[in-house]
Amino acid sequence: MNEDFYEQTIIEYFTSFLGYEYLPGPDIVRTSKKYDDVFIPEVLPTALRKINPGLSAQAIQEAIIKLNNIETGKLEIRNERFSDYLQSGVEVRYFDGKQDRDDIVYLLDYKDPENNVFHVVNQWTFIEYSEKRPDIIIFVNGMPLAIFELKSPSREETDASDAYLQLRNYMQHIPSLFVPNVFCVMSDMADTRVGTITATEDRFVEWKSVDGDYANTQHANYETMLEGMFRKDRLLDIIRNFVCFNNTNEKTIKILAAYHQYFAVHKAAKRAVEAVAGDGKIGVFWHTQGSGKSLSMVFLAHMLQNVLNNPTIVVITDRNDLDDQLYGQFSRCKGFLRQTPENAKSRQHLKSLLLDREANGIIFTTMQKFIDGEDSLCDRDNVVVMVDEAHRGQYGLTEKMDAQGNISIGAAMLVRKALPNASYIGFTGTPISTEDKNTREIFGDYIDIYDMTQAVEDNATRPVYYESRVVALHLDKNALEQLDHEYAEFAQSADETSVERSKHTMAGLEGVLSAPETIEALCNDIVNHYEQNRSDILTGKALVVAYSRPVAMKIYKEIMRIRPGWKEKIGVVMTMDNQDPEEWFEVCGGKEHKKEMERRFKADDDPLKIAIVVDMWLTGFDVPSLATMYVFKPMKGHNLMQAIARVNRVYKGKEGGFVVDYIGIANALKRAMKDYTNRDQHNYGDMDIAATAYPRFLEKLDVCRDILYGFKYTEKVFTDSKVQLARLISDGTDWLLDPKHADEMEDFLKQSQLMSQALSLCKSLVSKEDQHEAAYLSVLRVQVLRITGRTSTGGNGMTYKEFNERVASILEQSVQAEGVVNIFDKDEVEISLFDEAFLQELAKMKQKNIAVETLKRLIKEQVKSYSRRSVVKANKFSEMLQSAVNGYLNGMLTNAEVIEELLAMAHDMMADREEGSKLGLDDEELAFYDALTKPQAVKDFYDNEQLVAITRELTEAMRTSATIDWQEKQSARAGMRRCIKRLLKKYKYPPEGVDDAMETVMAQCELWADTKVYE
Repeated sequence: MNEDFYEQTIIEYFTSFLGYEYLPGPDIVRTSKKYDDVFIPEVLPTALRKINPGLSAQAIQEAIIKLNNIETGKLEIRNERFSDYLQSGVEVRYFDGKQDRDDIVYLLDYKDPENNVFHVVNQWTFIEYSEKRPDIIIFVNGMPLAIFELKSPSREETDASDAYLQLRNYMQHIPSLFVPNVFCVMSDMADTRVGTITATEDRFVEWKSVDGDYANTQHANYETMLEGMFRKDRLLDIIRNFVCFNNTNEKTIKILAAYHQYFAVHKAAKRAVEAVAGDGKIGVFWHTQGSGKSLSMVFLAHMLQNVLNNPTIVVITDRNDLDDQLYGQFSRCKGFLRQTPENAKSRQHLKSLLLDREANGIIFTTMQKFIDGEDSLCDRDNVVVMVDEAHRGQYGLTEKMDAQGNISIGAAMLVRKALPNASYIGFTGTPISTEDKNTREIFGDYIDIYDMTQAVEDNATRPVYYESRVVALHLDKNALEQLDHEYAEFAQSADETSVERSKHTMAGLEGVLSAPETIEALCNDIVNHYEQNRSDILTGKALVVAYSRPVAMKIYKEIMRIRPGWKEKIGVVMTMDNQDPEEWFEVCGGKEHKKEMERRFKADDDPLKIAIVVDMWLTGFDVPSLATMYVFKPMKGHNLMQAIARVNRVYKGKEGGFVVDYIGIANALKRAMKDYTNRDQHNYGDMDIAATAYPRFLEKLDVCRDILYGFKYTEKVFTDSKVQLARLISDGTDWLLDPKHADEMEDFLKQSQLMSQALSLCKSLVSKEDQHEAAYLSVLRVQVLRITGRTSTGGNGMTYKEFNERVASILEQSVQAEGVVNIFDKDEVEISLFDEAFLQELAKMKQKNIAVETLKRLIKEQVKSYSRRSVVKANKFSEMLQSAVNGYLNGMLTNAEVIEELLAMAHDMMADREEGSKLGLDDEELAFYDALTKPQAVKDFYDNEQLVAITRELTEAMRTSATIDWQEKQSARAGMRRCIKRLLKKYKYPPEGVDDAMETVMAQCELWADTKVYE
């Protein structure tokens, strides 16, 4: 079950189940001898004539010319232009013999999928900066819209990550083939993910559903993706409605909807059609924080323009900063939306924006503009109102009277009066309370639920954990009781009157929470906790949520007093008014300063690491690497869940978000979770690391101790001597690598990783002794992975590239032992199979199992190198290696004996290198020489000069005559064989009685040609 098997499997699925036509790439007649055809010749013009029957040949030809001549520039810019052509057609101007005409040539027939031509093509050669051949390309109407890169399901040393690197390599070497690309697929059968040309590897995601059912997504496989994305009507729908570009001054990002966005938007669009013709209640769209809700709103706004009668869309938020963020998202996607969103500056401006049009338009406004009056703004029925963060506190329908007799009208009623015939949809990242009837009265029932559990399972978000450190503030007993009492009342407030009362009583806490001794204790604890536990997590970004603006400034000043060198590291982001002290402005600045702070905080490599906030940045603010939040402000319900979700974004190596609690949010968290799904409550109902991560860490630490029971390390690990510790690491690694401990090693690799993951969350609770021991165990794991070159450990491990990047930081952060990272001193010994000093070091090593694994790995890498260029050497050394390893594993050879055999192999490889130099042959020529001279009879028949001459002529013939498609086309293959035989015949090769020699030579020629294609 190799890569070729998997490639054929995919092709069979496309032809047998999806109705695509298969075309072998080498069999397609190319118009260009340079092999730089982006489109399938003849298919594109024929298809365009078919789907544009009313247009002239000149129009079609003009469109094809534009497709072939998209302006130069960055790939993503060219790709965006082609995407626009795919979605909207190509505008052409041409002379029809009488006059200039303007027309639109459509590239795809979206109404009738069967009117398009779908091909699955493999081995399509393309030459630009170099020659490449992607595994599978999906052509629609002759255009290459999806590219597959596959890896063997059975080869340990390659996986989907290698496929990603290959795709990036293609984009550098053959970028023009990716100009029409909609998305790419990388798969090794077990792991299948899709992404766009701008996506990083972690943004390649699985497509986990065929029909919008999320029940069996844990078991989604490559077939789910194929059926879910490549059904003909589905692929066209994705191209038209679910691909957009997010453009900023810095970069262009191409976005492909995730599966949950695709299905939820379709459900919402269907409900919208029903609601506009009915009661105006579209429903509530609940997708958990961080799962792409704002982009789902963009996709829905785009789709509504197609399914409704040119609707005007009004987007309502409850805060100016949220309005700016969401408006910014829509504005960056204005090309996809086919119109520029507008932001209402006042109620009167909102009214004019609505009345000045009968259709279309995307208008942003805040709730405040509806509260400013009660007159009708627009009575059209083709208005769709999208309400962001739809919660009961903002959208009451009834009038209320307070104790003083003041009457207030619910915000939802005011919106209804302003837009009486509109239809309404509510978007939320947190669930609507089960007790909340108002929200359902306004919007209707849930349209789609994408909960926390599903998002974490899909790697769309990361889980969030918290640690309580209220006691670290050293508040006296009375103050703690007051805090508990007032905060409990605040957390349970349900109506406007009780909220106002709790605000009043909470104000009494300002004195307690802003007292100098409290601020001092808080800041000392934050600084120590951050430095010891969080500064080295990912990029070290952290938020401090302050109780109030004055408290935020006090926290800033106190931290600057404790750490005066942190001026570039810490800042304050909060709203300002004209009455604020002048010194505040020196720290917080104006609007431009806040934009600069946002830019710096989002930049992973910027020295700004800690931001102190009050209300800003707690909703709609995304920094993927942000992993830590220090909370010194009472919050409840959806406000609390929105705030802590700032740390749940996906980032490479991020185990989870971490919230440090200084105000007692535990009860509020538990109360908020009551409205989540049952599985969310089960999985994340208790986020406290003391009850989750810490017990898990202790459990896994004990498991690792048990696994290493036969290796007595605990008596020696707590040493002050770095030399002794380094030796203990080498001895422990050697023990794990002993074939007798193969089962223990596998178990240890899995369990020690789980231990390290738990430790990254609960480090502040772990004793120094346990941290030290865990660090030692982590280093053992990394050393084993490095030496063996393992790519994974039971699905829970990391790739070799990942652990290679992490090993230095693990040692530096944990053990901090010099001389531990490398078993050999790199300054004295070159770690190379062809360095005699290094081989001598290995031979003398006390840790024989390490020596075996190191030699085995280096030889295996060299054999892999041979397999790409020399049939003879690859077969010879792979057989020798397998024989030695089998003898070692079966106990027939001691580790000393197998080292002797492996060293002999290394010396043979060194001699092989020297042989080519003596003969004056390069590596390529030497491979042909080996193939020609494999039978001893050949060497006996010719002298060495003749053999070298034959070798050089054969190599040159291959270099100049080999056609790039010969290994696929039987006729070309036969022609190449004839050419080789004619060349060798004049040298009377092979000698009589050595007929099988030609077989080896032909195998070498085929290997050479295959390798050339993929270089």
